[in-house]
Amino acid sequence: MEEIYRKLVMVFREVFDDEKIQIFSQTTSNDIEGWDSLSHMNLMIAVELAFGIEFTQREMTSFANVGELVDCIHRKMD
Repeated sequence: MEEIYRKLVMVFREVFDDEKIQIFSQTTSNDIEGWDSLSHMNLMIAVELAFGIEFTQREMTSFANVGELVDCIHRKMD
């Protein structure tokens, strides 16, 4: 899981063009400036590409926080 967080923070930094972004399991869209519906879709696509996975439409819109996203990535990579 640690490796997923390291890779994921790089994706967040790229998508939101902010090298200072830190993410934690409780991080939500309210915690990241500019995380709106459009950037959320860009983020999901960037995560899919970075990890070589695919989310369902339902998954893309159901994550309550970064922790749930990480759990989903972990399941898809196993």
